[in-house]
Parts: sequence; C-alpha cells; structure tokens
Amino acid sequence: MPLALLARLAAFVIGAYVVYATLLSAFRTFLLPRAAPDPITRAVFSVLRQLFDWRIRVMHTYVERDGLMAYYGPLGILMLLVAWLILILLGYTLLYWALGVESPDLDRWMAALTVSGSSLFTLGSATVNATAPKLLTFSEAAIGPILIALLIGYMPTIYGAFSKREALVNLLEVRAGSPPAATDLIIRFTRLHRPERIGEMWVQWEAWFSELEETHTSLAMLNFFRSPNPEHSWVTASGAVLDAAAMVLAAVDIPPNVQANLCIRAGYIALRRIADFFRLPYDPDPKPTDPISVTQKEFDEALKILEEEGVPLKSDRDQAWRDWAGWRVNYDAPLLALAKMTMAPPAPWSSPEMGEQRRPPRFGRGS
Repeated sequence: MPLALLARLAAFVIGAYVVYATLLSAFRTFLLPRAAPDPITRAVFSVLRQLFDWRIRVMHTYVERDGLMAYYGPLGILMLLVAWLILILLGYTLLYWALGVESPDLDRWMAALTVSGSSLFTLGSATVNATAPKLLTFSEAAIGPILIALLIGYMPTIYGAFSKREALVNLLEVRAGSPPAATDLIIRFTRLHRPERIGEMWVQWEAWFSELEETHTSLAMLNFFRSPNPEHSWVTASGAVLDAAAMVLAAVDIPPNVQANLCIRAGYIALRRIADFFRLPYDPDPKPTDPISVTQKEFDEALKILEEEGVPLKSDRDQAWRDWAGWRVNYDAPLLALAKMTMAPPAPWSSPEMGEQRRPPRFGRGS
C-alpha cells in the first residue's frame, strides 16, 4: 500500500475516533442517566483544577479560596464545551484531509481546517464539491448546535438539582449552627423539649442522601458547585447529620428510632458511591474496631457538652463510643476525602487537618 494512501487511511480512522469519543463524552456527561466516568470530562476538570490550585496557593484566607472555587464548577462546564468543539474541529479536519479536500489558495491541512471550522460554526465561508466531503460538512454543521443546545438545555437541570440540594443544607443552619455540628443539632432539639422529634429529620435526610447519590454521580460537576454561603457545604452537612444520627443511637437515652439507622446507611452509601466515581480510596468493608479520624477523647468532650446542656445520655460511655465509632467507620474515609476534594469549609469532624478546630464548638447559652 502506498505510503500516502496509508497516511490518509490513518488520518481518517483517527479523525473518526476523535469525533466518536467526543460525542460519546457529551452523551455520558449530559444524557446518560447513570454514573459513567468519561476521560475527556475528567481531563478538562483535572487541568482546570490544577490551574485553580496554583492560584489558591498564594491565597491566605478560606474566604478568598472559597470565592475563587465558586467559579470552578460553572467554568468547568463552559471549558468542557470548548474542549468538545475543539476536538470536533480537529477530528473533522483529519477526515477532510483524508478525503483530499483542497483549495487553490491554501495547503491541504489548512484547507481541511478551514472547511471544518466553516462547517462546525456554520459560517458557510468554505465549500466543497465532492459528495463525501459535502456529507461530512452537513453532519459537522449539525453537531455544533447540538452540543451547545445540550449545554443550554441541561443547565436548568443542573441548577435545579443544586437548588434542591441547598434547600436542606441551608435549613440545617437553623438546627445545627454554622458550621454545622452534631452536638448543636441534638442540643437544639433538647432545648425545645422534643428530643424524640429529631427522628423526623432522619426521614428528610434519608431522601436527601438518595437524591445526592443519583445527581452527584450522573451530573458529577454538581460536586463542585459551592453553596452561596461560604460556611455551608453539602459535605459538612452530610457529616453533621450522620454524626448526629449515630450519636443519638449510640449515646442519647431516648427510645431507638430505626429511621436513624436508615439515614446513616443511606448517607454512607451515597458518600461511597460518589467517592467511587472519583476513585477516592476507602475500605469498602471496614471493621467496627478500625481506627477513625475522631478520637475517643473528642467524643467524650462532645458528650460532656451534651450533658451540660441537659441531654439525657446513656450511662456506659465506653459502649457509647464503641457504638458510635462502629457507625462512623462506614463513612469516615469517604467523608474526609470528599471534603478535601471539594475544599469544603472547616467544620467539626468533617474536615481533614483541622487541628483544634476539629472539636465540636460549645453551644452558646444564648443561642
């Protein structure tokens, strides 16, 4: 086979594959209703994150870092569209070159690029006469508007899921403070003389965790959409609710509520599925006695705060610790990994490497 013909064949195959991979990326990202990691989407967000991390290194306060990271998710979506369009442009350029598109004023590569750009952006400034290239121009002219329409059409879906997520996150501040803490949540219900009514929260949050798993794996960019309030985060909210549910089961002397068990299970399954999507490491089958990031001393300090605020507690504190740690071990690693990945705000027991800030804040008597 002549070398020139072999080069054309290789260019055609590579170009067709680039176009196919790009369309598949768009389908996986916006149309496929399930978690489907895509290499193009991952590459775009990874490169963009490196640029953001480079800028963040010179920032001194969390508020500054949060303000910058607020642009990361939305900008990532726009850059993803740009990447798709560039790949389609290059893929079709290879196809046109392989089919021998020429121009009297340009070399073959530039002629192929001009026809590809004219078709993709429907400029109509470059035309071809042969049948095969003309059919390709029709298909490319359709792809550009379709990709843009996909982005525009799915923005309401993305922001609708974001708004629904944030509604309960914002409501948590009323019950658990800001940043949210498990101790604050339990104390507030005790002060209202309705500790048994805390079980109503577990129903809401079980449903919230179920939706979180679905939306934050099928629309992965949602993980990086930050709350309007810098102190709020879906990650730290998850940690506070799960810690509170586990603490109520393990240490608070009220009738057991099976809904708390279901909420914890829904929560750690959701966090694990999201961690799986981003390939974050954790032990999928931990033992109840495995070490966790919270120490027994920190747990005892939290119980002391609850006791001072009149929360009825079980007498066996060591058993309470073992029971609570047995729940926490199921979500400890995924929670901290997601907090680091999303650069979540500092919050008790939900943020890695917090030092003294890891302790639950003492609930103010005037709160």
